[in-house]
Amino acid sequence: MAGAGALATAVLVGAPTDVLPNPLFGRSVPVQWWNYPALAVTAALAGIVLSTYVRPPAARRPASPAPQPHTADGGRLGAVGGVLSFFAVGCPVCNKLVLVLLGASGALTYWAPLQPLLAVLSAGLLAEAALRRLSFETECPVTPSA
Repeated sequence: MAGAGALATAVLVGAPTDVLPNPLFGRSVPVQWWNYPALAVTAALAGIVLSTYVRPPAARRPASPAPQPHTADGGRLGAVGGVLSFFAVGCPVCNKLVLVLLGASGALTYWAPLQPLLAVLSAGLLAEAALRRLSFETECPVTPSA
């Protein structure tokens, strides 16, 4: 399931940003060399996070006397990391919000240099989300032999 999640993430982030060339979308600024590894890391980590949602919640979390806090399960971190990856690998002058706020020259001067940092932040958030989600995974019970 992680492979399917990774492939879906790669297409959902890579196609609209034209990192994965396609006839539907285009870029004004060429794809940078670091966009490809950033997309690959994002897809792999997002695939891991998405795969933790496959099993029903009762089977995912171990039974414990006190319920685990829902905010610590990494769901929000994964969502923020995914959105940041979209902004990280996207064309700096194709982003309408950045274009309105900074203009074309500001997008190239100020936004484009920040994009690699966004990619690193995105990967960090997705890695933390994966670690938090995987920490809730149940372990195989071991029965002691008599």
